[in-house]
Amino acid sequence: MPWHHRQMPPAPLPAALHDRPAGPVCVAYSGGLDSSVLLHLLASTAGASSLRALHVHHGLNPQADAWAEHCAFTCATLGVPLTVVRVNVVRAGDGPEAAARAARHSAFAEALATGEVLALAHHRDDQAETWLLRALRGSGSDGLAAMRRWREYGAGRLWRPLLDHGRADLLAYAQAKDLAWIDDPSNSDTSFDRNFLRQRVMPLLRERWTHADAALAQSASLSAQAGELLDASDIQALADAATADLHCLSRQRLLAMPATRRARVLRRWIATLGLPALPANGVARIESDVLAAADDAQAVFAWRGAAVGSWRDLLHADVIRPPMPLDWRSAWSGQAPLALPHGGQLLLEGAPSLDVQATVHARHGGERFVLPGRSHSHSVKHLLQELGVPPWQRERLPLLSDAGGELLAIADLACSAPFDAWLRQRGARLVWIDT
Repeated sequence: MPWHHRQMPPAPLPAALHDRPAGPVCVAYSGGLDSSVLLHLLASTAGASSLRALHVHHGLNPQADAWAEHCAFTCATLGVPLTVVRVNVVRAGDGPEAAARAARHSAFAEALATGEVLALAHHRDDQAETWLLRALRGSGSDGLAAMRRWREYGAGRLWRPLLDHGRADLLAYAQAKDLAWIDDPSNSDTSFDRNFLRQRVMPLLRERWTHADAALAQSASLSAQAGELLDASDIQALADAATADLHCLSRQRLLAMPATRRARVLRRWIATLGLPALPANGVARIESDVLAAADDAQAVFAWRGAAVGSWRDLLHADVIRPPMPLDWRSAWSGQAPLALPHGGQLLLEGAPSLDVQATVHARHGGERFVLPGRSHSHSVKHLLQELGVPPWQRERLPLLSDAGGELLAIADLACSAPFDAWLRQRGARLVWIDT
């Protein structure tokens, strides 16, 4: 006799709110079935006084204004404040689905108040589709974990309370409560990947495996559990490779890790710094072009306005910052902070002003000066190498010279003998802030 898995029925839909937070909640409200059910659920239970809704107006459909009006009417009926945010969907190489999703999430993150929870109406069928999409794109365990019930998001947190319930549960609730919702015609367009899965693939799977949605969602849950274990080890490995500068890791300590662990650490590090996610070949390029480079090669891998570079034992990651313009010069008395090109400041602390009229400028090469306690001059180039100043800082350094062109200081890293004595006599110091 064949064995059949018996799917346990989900708890009643209101039970999905068992972990509702005590603080303010913002519902992402499109006006469709799913978000209409979530909004009604939240508005009908305890804590509704701290509830608000957010509708993102994409402007992609001729009915977009009517949809916003529908959402306003529904929220007024439920006594829930509504904010409508208009966004401009920038179509990129990832397609219109991804562009619209990026615009929505950008609007959500900007609108979310500190400590507020963003409630999204994703359900079990969405989870199954997400797992399939990511599997078809070759995702690893992190991607296959699909959507989490809770995660940090913007200034607050993101909450998906309906992940244990299928769309059929939501439809039954909406019909029982006589809810009205919007049917977006684009949801029937199978040229979109998710719609193709929803309209063509999932019905076929259910013909053979009745509980396909639940099984795929369970796989996502198990992947999430495995991911949590890996995350704990990744955090420790990242700490082991860290330096005093959050933007730098030790190449030697990274290379001592297994390649699979190193790949996860690199992705976590990039995410921690708030940089764009690495492309599919990003880790491989860092491995071959940057980590494997000679100590003095100054190798760089760049993507989407960010870059990872190496120098000596350091692996450095940051947004790409322009160098100090070679033709930039500015007179400076030291009385007020001096704003530098492309951000940053130069300040004089502990003295009202400089005794001489000084000029702040970029490096041009060939500069020399005499350090305190030494009798001969040093080239700035060799001094920066001696001080261990990495190349990504050297090209942004402001230099301070007197009216005669004599170099007084290299940012706040080194001062000439006379200028050092002047600062010491007054208990003053030069401060360079690079942003």
